[in-house]
Amino acid sequence: MKILGVITARGGSKGLPGKNLRPLAGKPLVAHTIDTARESNAFDRVILSTDDEAIAAAGRSRGCDVPFMRPAELARDETPHLPVLQHAVEWLADHDRYNPDAVMILQPTSPLRRAQDIRESIALIETSGADSVVSVSEVPAHYHPMRTLRIDANGSAWLFVSGEPVRRRIDRRQDMPGAWTMNGAIYLLRTSVLRAAEPSLYGDRTAAYVMPAEYGISIDSLDDWKDAEQALETPASPRE
Repeated sequence: MKILGVITARGGSKGLPGKNLRPLAGKPLVAHTIDTARESNAFDRVILSTDDEAIAAAGRSRGCDVPFMRPAELARDETPHLPVLQHAVEWLADHDRYNPDAVMILQPTSPLRRAQDIRESIALIETSGADSVVSVSEVPAHYHPMRTLRIDANGSAWLFVSGEPVRRRIDRRQDMPGAWTMNGAIYLLRTSVLRAAEPSLYGDRTAAYVMPAEYGISIDSLDDWKDAEQALETPASPRE
């Protein structure tokens, strides 16, 4: 399969302003994803989709291709990944006559993603025949959906999944089925899914690539940033 890697790094960020160029463990946040993508040797092409000239320059300095600048209308806070990916794929088809079999979204906010995670995800889409692959981490028992609650208009708590009284809550972790959450490190999809009558990032069948939680840290806040920095700077770093 011909695989395209698309690193998505827009300039604006309300939670952590300038985060994509902010130094994390000695290098810009976006550089961690660029370096890991190149280390994987899994892609036919790796490109950076950004609206920011400084981010583009940082990408080029690390050997990443920046074939276009992302249009401003695709770089807003509320812009989803689907049109960003469609734009990248169609631009490359129109300008470079490059048509990959599958595309992987690589968000800089997952700096602990490993090269082997990339390679194994690609192997999974090939062997499973799935339309897409997403990376997942196990939900800690304390936050398991069968233990979460909803609160009604009267302030009463009920089990969120079943609607039963809280006394029906499962107490033993061993008695609960496994629960997983998408961690954002890897989204891999066949290009045909982007061009389907109902385009999406997933298609009809999605395979789960299981990652240990420490590799799937996603930076959405300053606390997340500190966790990632500590993981990358400790001698027994998960990346090792």
